[in-house]
Amino acid sequence: MGCTSSILQKKKKMTIPEVVVFVPTVPIPQPSDLERPLKGLVPRHLIDRLSMLRSQITLVAEDTGGAAIGDLKHALEEYLSLILGLTKKEYGLEELVKFKWRYLDDKRQETCISNSWFDILYVIYMLAILTLSEADSLLIPRGYSASSERMVSSDSQRDAVELLLKASGYLEFCVKNVLAQLAPDIKKKLPKDMQEGPLEALSIQALGQGTELQLGLAVENQKATLSVKRRLACEQLTYFSQAHHSLSGGDTNEDDINKHSLFIRWKYLEAKAAAYYYHGLILDKGNEPSCHVSALCCFLAAQELLSKGKKACVSFCLAAPVTRAPPLWGVTKYLHQKIPDMASRRTQMYGRLLHHDKRLHELPVLPEFQLSLRPDEYELPATDAAWNRDNWAFLGQPLKDHQNDSGDDMAK
Repeated sequence: MGCTSSILQKKKKMTIPEVVVFVPTVPIPQPSDLERPLKGLVPRHLIDRLSMLRSQITLVAEDTGGAAIGDLKHALEEYLSLILGLTKKEYGLEELVKFKWRYLDDKRQETCISNSWFDILYVIYMLAILTLSEADSLLIPRGYSASSERMVSSDSQRDAVELLLKASGYLEFCVKNVLAQLAPDIKKKLPKDMQEGPLEALSIQALGQGTELQLGLAVENQKATLSVKRRLACEQLTYFSQAHHSLSGGDTNEDDINKHSLFIRWKYLEAKAAAYYYHGLILDKGNEPSCHVSALCCFLAAQELLSKGKKACVSFCLAAPVTRAPPLWGVTKYLHQKIPDMASRRTQMYGRLLHHDKRLHELPVLPEFQLSLRPDEYELPATDAAWNRDNWAFLGQPLKDHQNDSGDDMAK
């Protein structure tokens, strides 16, 4: 397992992927025997459609490395409306099929569980990962050269925010609605990254990165006030703090979990640096000397956090699988330019006051704000019309009657 870039390369191209949005490895379905457990219980054409769509998803994902996002999403949504029929209590089919899934970059390890909600969990999770990958691709311009300056249009950033909210909604639905359908013994069989904590962390992280993009747009907007920028920076910090809390409760030794944890730490440090920088700018507008000294404390803290953020970025990139960070752009580039300069200038002006009165060394408390971004609300699609029993027949005999006859024959 590992982190993948949305610009997913075919295996022949051994390039190190760039990561803007953290995207875990995409899971893909594996061949599962649908015919044997469902034969005689559902029409053959329904079994064939399920098998065909499942195979289609696997083949497209493997052939393109997961890059055919539109085709994969369409197939997943059609498959989801079909597989939902297996969860209906009146059919009694929920635990008949043993579903198999694996990660795209790991052909050896499969997860196999006889439960339809397990399959649905992975389908929705795959939709979330593809959506995160789509957001990531919008932030890595096509034809970009490492020697050129990174430019991402405002429209692309806004579209990426919408995709991040959508991905967060998928993941929140997995946590609150799908995992709740699984018995405790089944949950224990799930991989670490499919447990509640990591799924919740990924959902919250998407909101944090969406807020980071909003802050970048505010920096580019001359009408945006310092108060607005500080609020966004503080909200971003809260999101990454919550994501860290969700992830910290589990084992972080597995590659994906460990890399995700390092990514969140990197973004948390950058967000905290931004929050102290903008808080310092507001404090610096005060008339009392203590205001300027408090602002200086904020700027110095932001500078130290920015330095720690650089080290955290390196740790993230070097963690398996190796990735590379994007060049400085947007709000990150702005802060790397402004924070050291402001810390230096304010140290020259007020450093002596700070040196003589140690009581002024106390770092101001950052304000807390109500969080603005929420995951998009996701709802399961309607069950496919193919599950309408009125249209079913078995060799010219209604399926319900066939089941009753079969039961009578067995009794004899």
